[in-house]
Amino acid sequence: MSSMPEKDTLKHPRIRPVEAFPVNMNNQDLICLRDPEGFAEQPVFLNQTLLFLVSRMDGNHSLRDIQADFYRAAGEILPIEELEGLVRQLDEQRYLDSPGFESFYQSLIKEFRNSPRRPAHHAGSAYEKNREGLKSQIRGFFDSPEGPGNHFLPDHSKALRGLIAPHIDFLRGGPTYAHAYKALVEHPGADTFIVFGTCHTSMPQRFSITGKDFETPLGTVKTDKDFVARLSDKHRGQYSDDFCHRMEHSIEFQAVCLQYLLGGKQDFRIIPILIGSFHDIHSEGKTAAENPEIQAMVQTVRETIRETAGNVCIIAGADLAHVGQRFGDASGPTEHSLREVEREDRAFLDLAAAGNAEGLFQSIAADNDRRRVCGYPSIYMTLRCIDQPDGKLLQYRQWSDLSGGAAVTYAAMAIY
Repeated sequence: MSSMPEKDTLKHPRIRPVEAFPVNMNNQDLICLRDPEGFAEQPVFLNQTLLFLVSRMDGNHSLRDIQADFYRAAGEILPIEELEGLVRQLDEQRYLDSPGFESFYQSLIKEFRNSPRRPAHHAGSAYEKNREGLKSQIRGFFDSPEGPGNHFLPDHSKALRGLIAPHIDFLRGGPTYAHAYKALVEHPGADTFIVFGTCHTSMPQRFSITGKDFETPLGTVKTDKDFVARLSDKHRGQYSDDFCHRMEHSIEFQAVCLQYLLGGKQDFRIIPILIGSFHDIHSEGKTAAENPEIQAMVQTVRETIRETAGNVCIIAGADLAHVGQRFGDASGPTEHSLREVEREDRAFLDLAAAGNAEGLFQSIAADNDRRRVCGYPSIYMTLRCIDQPDGKLLQYRQWSDLSGGAAVTYAAMAIY
């Protein structure tokens, strides 16, 4: 975070790390800035003039430098007062790396660390906040034409040892969540659920474990604090920084589904583990199997499972491809390109179903994760922590906005 005095920060403004992608609003081409960490709650839309100004807010250009650059480019004098007003507005909206933002950030860390529970951060936005409304919403995912139905046929012949579920928001991926969690109900027995979730923001380590219980509108999901403590002890507290759990949705959505199906019916616990990117590994020409952090986590998870009296199921909260201009592609997506994405996704899922974690990693490394499969670290870890995993694909889906330049793919898979 910034250490400059506030007056200097605002005279040499620096934009925080944000996402930028093209959008069309009212027939006007704009650039949308969005904070992936959610500290800036509202997106900002920039026309070409504002984009020019914001692009120079890197901490190295003073306001006078930016004013002079604008004059050279546009042949017009931009009043310094207007530029100062833009900087103040961006700072108020928490898009600037400034002392004001640093104070806000530190207050959030303190609040989160002092709380015994992890709040239901996305209730009311990604899913219904009202208890009965949420129950009705999830029930509708099962009853949807794309859903599996609400008729459950328990099968005790084989245990469900793993599950791949989406982490896309419920409004887009609800029926696929239903396919995944129907398998969990139809193959009962687990009372402990390790949830590997994709972390969409920066992390101080590759893994982050929290012992906080997860609040949901349907009740609190308890974390297995003994399991978490044993993992932490084996890693000497290496993964104790859990602030990245505060707003991350990939585990929260799984907690909501578990509480909907099991809450009040059986005693269960979760072990929430967020995973950062594996991109650095394959970009360096290395493999996940030889990475010491990953090896240590796989070993200790497997050891702790063996020490656990109950039955354990591992859940990967994982989406697949993210393609299109919104995610950095030069064009698309198109119907034709999405057919190719599906072909590659299904080959990826075939590897997962076969339990081939290393083949899965190599399939991503082969094209340097061209499809941006953000959930593959969670799937990889799920496969590595289960002996001889045998997967069955339950559903594959694509959400797309062709005019908006974006598509996300996801799937449900049961692992026996």
